[in-house]
Amino acid sequence: MPKVNGYIERKSMLYKTGVEYGDYTMNHAIGCSHGCKYPCYAFLMARRFGKAANYEEWIKPILVTNTLELLDKEIPKMKDNIKSVHLCFTTDPFMYGYEEIKKMSLAAIKKLNEAGIKCTVLTKGILPKDLSKLSKKNEYGITLVSLNDKYRKDIEPGSAPYKSRIAALKALHDAGFKTWVSIEPYPTPNLVEQDLDEILEILAFTDKIIFGRTNYNSEVSAYKQHKAFYNEQARKVIEFCKKRKIDYHIKNGTITEA
Repeated sequence: MPKVNGYIERKSMLYKTGVEYGDYTMNHAIGCSHGCKYPCYAFLMARRFGKAANYEEWIKPILVTNTLELLDKEIPKMKDNIKSVHLCFTTDPFMYGYEEIKKMSLAAIKKLNEAGIKCTVLTKGILPKDLSKLSKKNEYGITLVSLNDKYRKDIEPGSAPYKSRIAALKALHDAGFKTWVSIEPYPTPNLVEQDLDEILEILAFTDKIIFGRTNYNSEVSAYKQHKAFYNEQARKVIEFCKKRKIDYHIKNGTITEA
């Protein structure tokens, strides 16, 4: 079982955000062991602002030890303005194999739920069964951009196997929770040959699908048909979701003029 690389304390935990996953978020770790090479926007920003010197440092997560104490202080002051809290934007709440981070995430969600605050979760790890004991208002999601495990090992070397992610999500869905899948950043065929229809069929049980292109990647830009490709894949997602009565969201910039 891997161990975190260190511990720090912070002065604040909850902060407001404008993205679709939730109006507030929390990040109770620095870095992410999944080591995504898309490249990862969170890592790029962390390196830019001096929070991680390099990739090797980034993939060795550091845990914020006073997370629960900060929530005890902030929840009473902020709960009336919070619709939901997302875990997480710049790290992963269920990093594959990291028991300390998993326990802190579960404790944080439980504390927020006890205050009447809904949580949304997104992970490339495995959603733990213990989530089924928490508020039915919570929404649980996974990131899934392929079913090709060789591609996963190349591009998300520290993440959980795709089949394990899907199985854990399906278990929570079957337990009555709202679930969702982020198919982003979806790769172009020069990165991996695959059929989006096959991925969508496996995810047909979920309640919402978010789809987005790969950004900040020179190989994608070099693929001459990338605009037409993403337009076509977005069309597939929209048609599939409408047919299956699944909510969907296509990320800004995915559909363009070819």
